[in-house]
Amino acid sequence: MAPALSGTLGASSVAALRPCAGRRAPSAATSVAPRGSGAVRCARGLRWETHRSRGRSLRVRCDAAVAEKPAGEEAAGEKFEYQAEVSRLMDLIVHSLYSHKEVFLRELVSNASDALDKLRFLGVTDSSLLADGGELEIRIKPDPDAGTITITDTGVGMTKDELKDCLGTIAQSGTSKFLKALKENKDLGADNGLIGQFGVGFYSAFLVAEKIVVSTKSPKSDKQYVWEAVADSSSYIIKEETDREKMLTRGTQITLFLRPDDKYEFADPSRIQGLVKNYSQFVSFPIYTWQEKSRTVEVEEDEEPKEGEEATEGEKKKKKKTVTEKYWDWELANETKPIWMRNPKEIENTEYNEFYKKTFNEFLDPLAHTHFTTEGEVEFRSVLYVPGMAPLSNEEIMNPKTKNIRLYVKRVFISDDFDGELFPRYLSFVKGVVDSNDLPLNVSREILQESRIVRIMRKRLVRKTFDMIEEIAEKEDKEDYKKFWESFGKFIKLGCIEDTGNHKRLAPLLRFHSSKNEGDTISLDQYVESMPESQKAIYYIATDSLQSAKTAPFLEKLVQKDIEVLYLVEPIDEVAIQNLQTYKEKKFVDISKEDLELGDEEEETKETKQEFTLLCDWVKQQLGDKVAKVQISKRLSSSPCVLVSGKFGWSANMERLMKAQTLGDTSSLEFMRGRRIFEINPDHPIIKDLSAACKNEPDSTEAKRAVELLYEAALISSGYIPESPAELGGKIYEMMAIALGGRWGRSDTEKAEASTGEASAEADSSEGTVTEVIEPSEVRPESDPWRD
Repeated sequence: MAPALSGTLGASSVAALRPCAGRRAPSAATSVAPRGSGAVRCARGLRWETHRSRGRSLRVRCDAAVAEKPAGEEAAGEKFEYQAEVSRLMDLIVHSLYSHKEVFLRELVSNASDALDKLRFLGVTDSSLLADGGELEIRIKPDPDAGTITITDTGVGMTKDELKDCLGTIAQSGTSKFLKALKENKDLGADNGLIGQFGVGFYSAFLVAEKIVVSTKSPKSDKQYVWEAVADSSSYIIKEETDREKMLTRGTQITLFLRPDDKYEFADPSRIQGLVKNYSQFVSFPIYTWQEKSRTVEVEEDEEPKEGEEATEGEKKKKKKTVTEKYWDWELANETKPIWMRNPKEIENTEYNEFYKKTFNEFLDPLAHTHFTTEGEVEFRSVLYVPGMAPLSNEEIMNPKTKNIRLYVKRVFISDDFDGELFPRYLSFVKGVVDSNDLPLNVSREILQESRIVRIMRKRLVRKTFDMIEEIAEKEDKEDYKKFWESFGKFIKLGCIEDTGNHKRLAPLLRFHSSKNEGDTISLDQYVESMPESQKAIYYIATDSLQSAKTAPFLEKLVQKDIEVLYLVEPIDEVAIQNLQTYKEKKFVDISKEDLELGDEEEETKETKQEFTLLCDWVKQQLGDKVAKVQISKRLSSSPCVLVSGKFGWSANMERLMKAQTLGDTSSLEFMRGRRIFEINPDHPIIKDLSAACKNEPDSTEAKRAVELLYEAALISSGYIPESPAELGGKIYEMMAIALGGRWGRSDTEKAEASTGEASAEADSSEGTVTEVIEPSEVRPESDPWRD
């Protein structure tokens, strides 16, 4: 459809229309002459149309004819190649990809390992390549005086064209090209241990070097070439080696001329030895470093003549002396072999333990280990350990960045700094190694990228860890699991809170003290197996100590009925159980909360309910808003009363914990604090006395004081913290004075002082004093509940 321009113009405006190209513009008279309509065609595809309306206006329309493209034909565009500023690109690679300078040695050793691997593969079909050049090995020689590091390998080497292709082309990976060739040649196969993939690892040497010299000799060429480049330059030099002393039989020699700021650190032989052990300890080829060593040798020296003796030169005696001599020699840096690459059936437990101690600097044997290989979507090998003891430092507990999992890619160490990518926080105590060829890494090979592969690996590692812990729990010797639980029980409870997907595997691992097993812990399976058929729930109580749990008033009726109760005595226990909610279709029930159903309660008679309803109402009236309601208790047998929490909100134990939080929000305490219900035991003498006071003398001051003290006592015995401990102490002293007053007799002077004190106390009370102190008296009223 051609685009159109239309509008309504007056007759005087038509003359202002510009003429069409190549034609004379029609006048207004000729344009308006046709009474119906008119059309004028112009050059360049324009067509003007006029339409007269009934009024004085004239409607003009202009259509532009646009050539339409044939179907399926697209406009041909010009193709361009991306351009890059080489110096800027090199600067980004060197200074932006890597977090730590020390990784340069890992990258260069990995390149040397790839060169040796390539030669070994090529030697399968052409044995002449391995004829000269000695063993397949890597040697690293730091020179502190010259400020250089020399890395030499006896690998495949490079020709001049390969130098330009591999080192002269940024992000051109020779290893990747070799792998592609291997895959195309199915006779050679693609199972290999080659490391490189990005083609930028070599340039990490510029992190510490101001100049790099690469001397290389390929078996394919008779000539040896030298590649030279300096930092912050966009060019390099390639020349033929002419110095016979620097000739190589085969392989590559890289010399790094260190920057002034880095030569003191990285030219140190012990530092180089440590980096090799950390990053390249499990490279499949031997790595030798130039180290200073010492040895004891015997030397002869002239013996000093004794006093008074003179000896001629020919008669001087020689004596032997042992001295320490220092010398330089090559030392193997990667003695430890990657145990995870071997068949588990061929490895003894002592080998696993030795590997664990060397790798993680431990002195105790692990409690358990697991060695497995995973194939399928993700292929990786792993050896995991449960340590023999918990971390000594509190900072390592529950810390996801514990450096306990060492990640390798093709036996080259990548990182041990993870934030929950491979293991959840509650399993951060597990130590081990993971080696994979499929991990998605960033270009610097330092950061594990989030991907589906990582999630699959994490899931399988967690599953294998649970299998390992379950094996400890199922052993006949329960001491091992007892050690595990004492060291890592808090971690498993944390898992119940953070990992809802693994509740079925976490819950059987839990252990608790109980009312029937105070000395030892039991599992939830043991609890359920010992439950009577009539019991429908798993009962527990949360307190601050084992002794508090044993003496809690909430237990009385349950112990009487032989119902087992779990003791949750650690701060994390209650939250962990609340997150589990059920176990084997049995609900967890807190016996310190309201509406406790024990299953066989006898129905009270109507008369008894009416009797104690009156007492409950009277006690509620005395306590006011301190409690939500007062009711008859079904859980007490020996205690007079107890204060229970409502169904919703915090328990007494949780309220105590939340108040102790350093950064706790005090405004949330009132919102989350559960309502308090005062339960009384109708069979207790104190309650019976209060019931009599309620009926006979409801306004008795002593009875009201007894209710207040009863409430305060129940507050403490139920696990709550009184708001005013001093006020509670005063009430206790007051009631003690009433109970003990004159029981053992006093002198007349003391009696007079007591009477005076009583009179002054009454005067103070009439004046509205808040604190009232009453001295004991010989005369005790009839309504005194402590009267003999």
